[in-house]
Amino acid sequence: MKKLIIWLLIIAACWTFYNRSGQVELGPGVMAPAVPIQRNIDAPISHRIDDYNISELAQFDIKAKVLAKKNYHLGREADLSPTDLALGWGNMSDERILGQIKISQSGRFYFWRVDSFPIPRNEIETSSANMHLIPANESVKSTIKKIRQGDLVEISGSLVNVISNNGDWRWSSSLTRNDTGNGACELIWVKSLRIVTP
Repeated sequence: MKKLIIWLLIIAACWTFYNRSGQVELGPGVMAPAVPIQRNIDAPISHRIDDYNISELAQFDIKAKVLAKKNYHLGREADLSPTDLALGWGNMSDERILGQIKISQSGRFYFWRVDSFPIPRNEIETSSANMHLIPANESVKSTIKKIRQGDLVEISGSLVNVISNNGDWRWSSSLTRNDTGNGACELIWVKSLRIVTP
């Protein structure tokens, strides 16, 4: 019985350490001041992964703070994009502001709530977004696994639309940062991904 209790204490300590080390704190200040850069692609580029066709719509580059990370395992979306990142830039990359905003992810959406607004509502909505990541290569796939909440990341790739080979399923990216709700998430074909040290 004594050994069991010791093992349970060790497991609890390891779990506590894991959870504490699962979030990165970079300190106060705006860590990602620039808005994401989006450029139209004149001639759409297509890729094929298993039963899906992926069409690049616009080049997309972003440096942002990871507000939350969520892995998914079920559904067609998870076949292509097993991870979503809620990302913030401008004041939404400042931990002084983020400490006053409660953030979560579920069902491929990103949610936030506040007791009182540290910045205007519109700024929260237009300076953060939930982004579905489709890794374009093994290097990106490996880096996604290492990302922790609070990290600063640089992503380069394209916003895309996806359609199944038989045409019975589609998934489309938002092409603006000003929308909210269903359809407002960016679907990114990620060509390069880097965790940045400020």
